[in-house]
Amino acid sequence: MTTETVPTTRDTGPHPLDDPIRSSLRGAHSRFASWSGRIGRYDPQVAGFVGHPPTLDDRDWSDLAALVGPSAEVSLRGAHTPPAGWEVLGTIGSVQLDGTDLAVAPDPEAVVLGAGDVPRMLDLVARTEPGPFRVRTVEMGTYLGFVDGGRLVALAGERMHPEGWTEISAVCTDPLYRRRGLSTRLVRAVGHGIRARAETPFLHARADNVSAIRLYESLGFRLRQRSVLTSVRTPGRDGRR
Repeated sequence: MTTETVPTTRDTGPHPLDDPIRSSLRGAHSRFASWSGRIGRYDPQVAGFVGHPPTLDDRDWSDLAALVGPSAEVSLRGAHTPPAGWEVLGTIGSVQLDGTDLAVAPDPEAVVLGAGDVPRMLDLVARTEPGPFRVRTVEMGTYLGFVDGGRLVALAGERMHPEGWTEISAVCTDPLYRRRGLSTRLVRAVGHGIRARAETPFLHARADNVSAIRLYESLGFRLRQRSVLTSVRTPGRDGRR
């Protein structure tokens, strides 16, 4: 079994967090969405995420290939065996954390980041590698940061937005500014903005990023789901790898 949901009293049926990408693309992020059948994707300048049903049939694989194009790398939720001509590149473990119990607080020193800040956001992300971040990712929600002497030294923001929930993402701090609690402050501040909309924070982390998971759990996040992400490459223009 490739996906394990931790039972809670909140889980009483189909849940937006069980399919957060398609839930986001059908709702708050519909302006970024492209669809082919049951397969949805974000504008590639915004995010590389592809939403899909738990099990893909032949039509789904065809729609996915048409949507993302030839020789494209795609990450799928769960374990999958693609048709001939596709290539499985690898798998990684992932965890989904529920922030219902996150203690939130505004931070007067955190600044709102926008399109003009993208170059330095991309620079910080490239140096710290918190996860994917593209030239228009900032449009997915509110991003906050700490600036010191004109230098962006920490950031965090909002990514996927399934109904009633908002994902906290891109949590990172310049190595020279670590161990000062900046990431914790930003997670709480971003969470405060989410709660102000009567929504609930959640986040994802690599299953092997034990230190990050411990930090998030210390802030009140709790494990909701474990899953496997499968990276695949679509067939080339000639139908082969």
